[in-house]
Amino acid sequence: MDPDSVKSTLQNLAFGNVMAAAARDYQKELLAQEKAPASSSINQEVDLDELMDDPELEKLHADRIAALKKETERRQILQRKGHGEYREISEGDFLGEVTGSEKAICHFYHKEFFRCKIMDKHLKALSAKHIDTKFIRMDAENAPFFVAKLQIKTLPCIILFRKGIAVDRLVGFQALGEKDDFATKKLEVLLIKKGIISEKREIEDDEDSEYQDDECRTVRNSVDPGSDSD
Repeated sequence: MDPDSVKSTLQNLAFGNVMAAAARDYQKELLAQEKAPASSSINQEVDLDELMDDPELEKLHADRIAALKKETERRQILQRKGHGEYREISEGDFLGEVTGSEKAICHFYHKEFFRCKIMDKHLKALSAKHIDTKFIRMDAENAPFFVAKLQIKTLPCIILFRKGIAVDRLVGFQALGEKDDFATKKLEVLLIKKGIISEKREIEDDEDSEYQDDECRTVRNSVDPGSDSD
């Protein structure tokens, strides 16, 4: 398919998704007004064609698409730096990794330590959620220079970096209740308090989620028309 044609189709479908969402919002507002005591009608219809031609809604669409594009580009830049996943690095990579991002979390671990494996599980879960922060791990046995330099004596040890500077650390499970079965949320809250990850807002509007799903399905279908077939 011609790239320009695909782009045009995506834009048209995205525009339709935004307009439909705006129409639903407008209908909800009308229904709320109709439920008032003075209301005499509950079946007022909405002219969708008129809404489609509304310049304010067109601007809303343009702003929303621009914001989505900007956020997508920002995430792509971070992903190229290794954000969004929990990665193993070598001692030779260490300085470049922690200085190449605004915020980074490095887990110094031992492959035979059970608690290090527990910490791995939680950090892997958080890495996908908190893309603004880089999550990496390094085998302490293979990094003697930095283990000595950072004075790491107990594993697991989590070092928190800002612009390449070690600003804080978590030693063992001391700050996690000294229990092996702590929840990922507990570690997340602790890291938020330390300012190394940001608090994530819950999805405020289910329709925004539906809009994002529609966008993803549109992109998938443009690449593989049969991807959603049974």
